[in-house]
Amino acid sequence: MCGLCGQLRFDTQMVSGGELKAMMQKIARRGPDSSGLWVDGHIGFGHQRLAIIDLSNHAHQPMIDKNLDLVLVFNGTIYNYQVLRQDLIKQGYQFFSHSDTEVIIKAYHHWGEDCVVHLDGMFAFCIWDKTQNQLFVARDRMGIKPLYFNLTDRAFSFASNMQALAMQGVDKSINPVALHQQLSLHGVVPAPNTIINGVDKIKPATTLTINSRGRVVERTYWQPKATRPKEALTGEQFIQRTHELLTHSILKRMNAADVPIGVLLSGGLDSSLLVALLREAGHEDIRTFSIGFEDVGDEAGSEFEYSDQIVAQFKTQHKKYVISNSQVLPRLGEAVANMSEPMVAQDAVAFYLLSEQVSKHIKVVLSGQGADEAFAGYFWYERMQAQAGSEVERFTRHYVDRSHKEYLQTVNQQYHSANHTETWIHHEFAKANADTFMDKVLRTDITRLVVDDPIKRVDNMTMAWGLEARVPFMDYKLVEHALSMPPSLKMLNQGKHPLKQIARGLLPNSVIDRKKGYFPMPALKYVHGEFLDFMSDILTSSKCINRGVFNQTFISKVINKPQNYMTALNGSRLWHLALLEYWLQINIDE
Repeated sequence: MCGLCGQLRFDTQMVSGGELKAMMQKIARRGPDSSGLWVDGHIGFGHQRLAIIDLSNHAHQPMIDKNLDLVLVFNGTIYNYQVLRQDLIKQGYQFFSHSDTEVIIKAYHHWGEDCVVHLDGMFAFCIWDKTQNQLFVARDRMGIKPLYFNLTDRAFSFASNMQALAMQGVDKSINPVALHQQLSLHGVVPAPNTIINGVDKIKPATTLTINSRGRVVERTYWQPKATRPKEALTGEQFIQRTHELLTHSILKRMNAADVPIGVLLSGGLDSSLLVALLREAGHEDIRTFSIGFEDVGDEAGSEFEYSDQIVAQFKTQHKKYVISNSQVLPRLGEAVANMSEPMVAQDAVAFYLLSEQVSKHIKVVLSGQGADEAFAGYFWYERMQAQAGSEVERFTRHYVDRSHKEYLQTVNQQYHSANHTETWIHHEFAKANADTFMDKVLRTDITRLVVDDPIKRVDNMTMAWGLEARVPFMDYKLVEHALSMPPSLKMLNQGKHPLKQIARGLLPNSVIDRKKGYFPMPALKYVHGEFLDFMSDILTSSKCINRGVFNQTFISKVINKPQNYMTALNGSRLWHLALLEYWLQINIDE
């Protein structure tokens, strides 16, 4: 919906409006409709607005409520804002807008820090409470909306992306924990770490309260359980409840907008099911958008074969875009410049190019991210389940991109460290309230890994064009239900059994029973030709050598035979290395 930034100073200095404006320029693409700046001595906010709910100036941000002595900047959408608004009116509150933004202000005044448990939506927001002389910061349960910060003894600074903070004189040295995770979890660096030491990110389902002296109190307000309900449901009951919750999730995302909404249609089960359930609920005028690339060898570059079937069956208003591989390299730098963190998944670039086209027609889209993690759709889940070994070994064998031994060969001596990735996995699996090994895996995927992989890149790449993506499969109530379901039920029929059962009769069997597909961009997977030259140039550049992260002897081996360095999930390890260095050159060195 928007981009936000700000600063709370603890020293004798006042917040600089000029510095806030410079930060706003780095988040401007997230909110092209209007901008706002507010400074009051040692506190200041900046905001870039994408107007979706209450398009009038009454919903302008930063939003100042003079009667309550509260100021707010907010990114996201509160789906139950209309219900909360009515409840708050009954409590005596008077509203000057029809926005979900103002609902957050009143909710905070009424419920205090517990306001977040009443909010159903995707959000990152910061409230300055003048009466309490403190800043309240919150991120939604699933971590759909990003929020980065830098904390020193002088100030707390925050923004919707790292680029806005990187220009504030933060420590730009490489975080060794994050480096290990970046190269081991295909680009995932779980909160609170980021790739540089000077920037952290707020964890999902977390609030921070910061007073004027710099004291920070962190609180987790939601922790999902991966356990069976006390009153056991049958498989049919689990599936029926999934149908109800998913439909409700879709409809509330469609209803919370004063602008039209479309669907990003990949041709897979997940996005196709969104279209089918919209039609089942009575929506007739459905807008859909698809993108495809050139094939490389036997690797298909599009899934139009399937998306076209959905368009034909539901007669959607459809736009289809075909991108030649010759267009990828010239636009790659743009996409990387809009990544708040290094994102190695090849579909990040695809989403960037698709969002450019979609944003010409519409402001809000539904997207299918999260379905595979919530309902066990990936091929490696069944393999993990079947194999012997410790829980961490079984997970690592199929998910981690490179062994710790290879990591030590990849980086120079100063970055040799303990196996931070394995330590993190142990920590996640040791959390209470998970019945089985697969419950632990699926909970880790849907609450931690998905946040800093597909969800983050979809938010970044759509918001780069002022386009908001809503993800119905990441609805927290649906996720709670999915985690309560026996993994064996979800893993039937090669995964996503509940969704396939819901889709049966609504979608063509060819779409339901097809082999699991991915948003394809073969040129960044099977690296050769100009793409190989491009990655080689990055990794052997003087900037890369002077940075001193990568061992150039090992880098030469990977460049000479990239096909020998594929991940367990069949990604290019060469691309992973090149992307990290390229991102640093574009976003941190400048």
